[in-house]
Amino acid sequence: MTFDLSARLAERRAAHLFRQRPLLQSPQGPLVQVDGRELLAFCSNDYLGLASHPEVIRAMQQGAEKWGVGGGASHLVIGHSGPHHELEEALAAFTGRPRALLFSTGYMANLAAVTALVSQGDTVLEDRLNHASLLDAGLLSGARFSRYLHNDAESLGKRLEKAEGNTLVVTDGVFSMDGDLADLPALCAAARRKGAWMMVDDAHGFGPLGATGGGIVEHFGLGIAEVPVLVGTLGKAFGTAGAFVAGSEELIETLIQFARPYIYTTSQPPAVACATLKSLELLHSENWRREHLNRLITRFRQRAAEIDLSLVDSPTPIQPILVGDSERALRLSALLKDRGLLVGAIRPPTVPAGSARLRVTFCALHSDAQLDRLLDALAECWPLVAGDA
Repeated sequence: MTFDLSARLAERRAAHLFRQRPLLQSPQGPLVQVDGRELLAFCSNDYLGLASHPEVIRAMQQGAEKWGVGGGASHLVIGHSGPHHELEEALAAFTGRPRALLFSTGYMANLAAVTALVSQGDTVLEDRLNHASLLDAGLLSGARFSRYLHNDAESLGKRLEKAEGNTLVVTDGVFSMDGDLADLPALCAAARRKGAWMMVDDAHGFGPLGATGGGIVEHFGLGIAEVPVLVGTLGKAFGTAGAFVAGSEELIETLIQFARPYIYTTSQPPAVACATLKSLELLHSENWRREHLNRLITRFRQRAAEIDLSLVDSPTPIQPILVGDSERALRLSALLKDRGLLVGAIRPPTVPAGSARLRVTFCALHSDAQLDRLLDALAECWPLVAGDA
């Protein structure tokens, strides 16, 4: 018997689910070169526009000159450099927690936190729409794994009644495909009533949300008592790369001792940590980025209602346009691309069957004129696709 990979690929193509990688030939920004064309992009997670900021670039260059371009080893051998340590201290202060621990990717941070905290005989409860890394972490932990109805504290409560051993409740802060917010006050209350810990992956919340960009926990005025395990990524609003877990002294030491994705991997390049320190400084000092981003979101939703776009209730830079059928989602994306706009079509299995969408994302560097160009194109193209429903 041999693997028949061609049949699997053909099946995916036939279902309009085949994925292809656009070739980016320029830095991140509103205007990009993709596959040889200049396009106006509305599909990046660089929410604050820091990925190509001159000061961030300069910080990375200076960091590379001083620290080299490789981490060299794991943090526990000889890979934990001065910039890594300084960034962890800065992230702890940013989140208002005693400690933070740096990871190379968000996927690794989520795998590390869940698998280090629960195992066989314990329970992990997750939102049905959590990111794949959170769901994978729950399955790999060996704990009893269950998914509650999306953003439903009552559904969570029923599963908490049946929980065994140490219990970890896990949710995204901002759900990456819908842009809606976790109902953290209700979810945290349900968890605390049963003595469970709450873990929040706020990958898409840090930067856009909160009075100072502190994310969904700041947005709701919650603290370490309600959310003992807080995860954030640095490749989105921070504009660099990597991730972190923030929490108590005991939590971070537990991860250092028991989290296999932390122990058995080389640290990120120190120069990346230098760049992230500058990004964090800019996030604090340049509030106009978050303010402009919020104005773009408000303006988009107002005009989208006028042209009858099918949106999700999202207050974040993630503004999905629900299409339903994968083939029609691809068609709408292609129509926009013909007009010089890049907006990706998101299809199953990333989203549930029948909920294909265009995932519009905004950046603080988008201008009002660029937003109007997107809306004018959608007003022209949406009836061509919606009429096929």
